[in-house]
Amino acid sequence: MLTFEELYRRLTRAAIEDRFEQELTVLQNQEFDPYHLECLLHPQKHSLIHKFEDCGCSAEGMDNCTQRCPFQAMQVKNGGVEIDEGQCVGCSQCVEQCLAGKVKSSRDTIPVLRAVRGTREVAYALIAPAFHGQFSAEVTPGKLRSAFKALGFDGMVEVALFADILTLKEALEFDHNIQSETDYQLASCCCPMWIALIRRVYHELLPHVPPAVSPMIACGRAIKQLHPGALTVFVGPCIAKKAEAREKDVAGAVDFVLTFQEVMDIFDCAGIDPAKLEDTARDHSSRAGRIYACTGGVSEAVEATLDKLNPHTDIKIRTQQANGIAACKAMLADLTGGGTNANFLEGMGCVGGCVGGPKVMIDPLLGREHVQEYGAGGAYPTPIDNPYVIELLNRLGLPTVESLLEHGNIFTRTF
Repeated sequence: MLTFEELYRRLTRAAIEDRFEQELTVLQNQEFDPYHLECLLHPQKHSLIHKFEDCGCSAEGMDNCTQRCPFQAMQVKNGGVEIDEGQCVGCSQCVEQCLAGKVKSSRDTIPVLRAVRGTREVAYALIAPAFHGQFSAEVTPGKLRSAFKALGFDGMVEVALFADILTLKEALEFDHNIQSETDYQLASCCCPMWIALIRRVYHELLPHVPPAVSPMIACGRAIKQLHPGALTVFVGPCIAKKAEAREKDVAGAVDFVLTFQEVMDIFDCAGIDPAKLEDTARDHSSRAGRIYACTGGVSEAVEATLDKLNPHTDIKIRTQQANGIAACKAMLADLTGGGTNANFLEGMGCVGGCVGGPKVMIDPLLGREHVQEYGAGGAYPTPIDNPYVIELLNRLGLPTVESLLEHGNIFTRTF
């Protein structure tokens, strides 16, 4: 009987080689779990985390699993662990911690390949700021762009450019809203686990969250405004972005989400080595946008941008960061208990930030080094210095930087 992983690999190769329908016919004579096939063909109709078999664990082992979920999405029922789809945000800790290996994360690989190869519209890969170094140190942004084009994409867009725009928006929000020493702002919009934690557990703090979409959603919306009908596929280090893309108020901006590991699976099955491809370099993002992938990067970016926007402000930014959900909870508990004097609090659901996501390809410390190196090579220190930001805002109908504060534009989200 074919395992889930074996079925996944066979269908991935078939989709790459344009023989998908033939492979489905061949599979009719194979033994496999039909639910596995359904999850691979239509992942958006199913939960982010798949549990295919009974646990086979002791009661103590099952209790250990449920206690590890920071969002209480795992419960012991009917002699096994069940996952509450409504509570799950895709943190992926259950996948990493399941000793029996019975829990799998959702894969968008098959529908992405079929959509890219079947679409008559343009298709773009939206690459997260954490990408640098993930596919080997020799893979530059330009070579990665060539790799996506070899798969059938029309282009690759660095989401760091939209991190630049959201940095501007958060800096403007801070300058506009922080009027006293007791005011504070909660960031970052880029981490769906941090936002989910505030919305579900600390919802009384929502008025302190700037009304901003994440850079991923901003990028997807902008592409679809400039190229109606475009297919948008975000590529990043975590499962939680798949959950974010499905949220009702932002759904439609990003059609699919692939993890770095899924993309590596595709490259392997297609025989593509990005390091050997042409370097089609395009440098559009600033250092500020590129360092979003590390804990503290958002704080540093907003602080530098705010200093450019209003260097004479009486209220200076005082930052505090938290690494991982446990630390985020502790920081918010300190905040509500009056135990901090920070006025800009940044939370990252993964230790180290996005470079520590569950689907990264390299050690988080090495990932941080690569991101910092890439940031240092940016032609512009902040979004204010980046002419591409102003050009893009104008193309999107925003005549000034200050326009980002207006409600109703594509970069705004009401929590």
